[in-house]
Amino acid sequence: MNPEERETLSRLLPSPGEPVLTDDRHDRLQDHLLRELTTPAPVRRPRRRFTLITVPVATAAIIAGALVATRTERPEPDPQAVAFLNRAAAVAATRKTVPVRDDQYVYVRTQGFMKFSDDDIRTLREASWTAVDGEHTGLRRITVLNGPPSHARDPFASYSKGTHDLRLNPDPNIPALRDLEELPTDPDKLLREIRAENSSDPAQTLETIGDMLPDAALLPALNAALYRAAAKIPGVSLVPRAEDYAGRTGVGLTFKSRGDRTTWVFDAKSLDYLGSATEALLDVGVTDKPGEAPATEGGGSVTEPDRQR
Repeated sequence: MNPEERETLSRLLPSPGEPVLTDDRHDRLQDHLLRELTTPAPVRRPRRRFTLITVPVATAAIIAGALVATRTERPEPDPQAVAFLNRAAAVAATRKTVPVRDDQYVYVRTQGFMKFSDDDIRTLREASWTAVDGEHTGLRRITVLNGPPSHARDPFASYSKGTHDLRLNPDPNIPALRDLEELPTDPDKLLREIRAENSSDPAQTLETIGDMLPDAALLPALNAALYRAAAKIPGVSLVPRAEDYAGRTGVGLTFKSRGDRTTWVFDAKSLDYLGSATEALLDVGVTDKPGEAPATEGGGSVTEPDRQR
């Protein structure tokens, strides 16, 4: 078609005009945009998928030599913390592995908080159902124990007082249980792999280990390896008495993270991991469908406390 024919045809066609949205559709799109821009991040940080990294022997020797030449002196791990973590590892290793199928879901229940301002800190109980194989849609159920009720066009409706269900779409950046099963259970190999993902930063390494502990309750060998790996990291100190976010007391392990102190809390008798000072681990298990309560609790799971903050 030549330019003259195109011009003639364009005069015969009606003007496309300007796209128009109905007021209702415009409001819905505006609300959606506000939610995307203003919804606060969830309490639990996304966990990264880990990949085994193989380094040629010659290259490894060069890297090791460079590290020896440039590294700064780091404090030795606290002997009391090391002894406690090794005890916790020995107990964890005796737990029974929970059998799971690819079509099942890992159930994790926690209690934490969301801070909107100094005067608006909301306590949350969250239950999540994550596909064992990481390939199916799960569920995130948030129960906000305190805070204002939802109102029209509330950009934080998912964090208003009450219970809210959200879809958990498969995310390749969050490891599924099957991914965790592939991690090495030798603590030195596991620590090298975690450090490769975190540039050897002790705080980041400990945070990564902490992120894996809830699901690892279903994998005793990995759970024990995580504790033994943490025992090799300097900067962890033992606290004889600590309290998780649900108010349960136990033995604490504290370390500096992001400028603050992070404290893991363990039951003083069973040595089960209870969570941290900012997020309590209430239960871990396996279900057949999202939304169900677990019929069988996972090793290292804990009983939901009566106390609420």
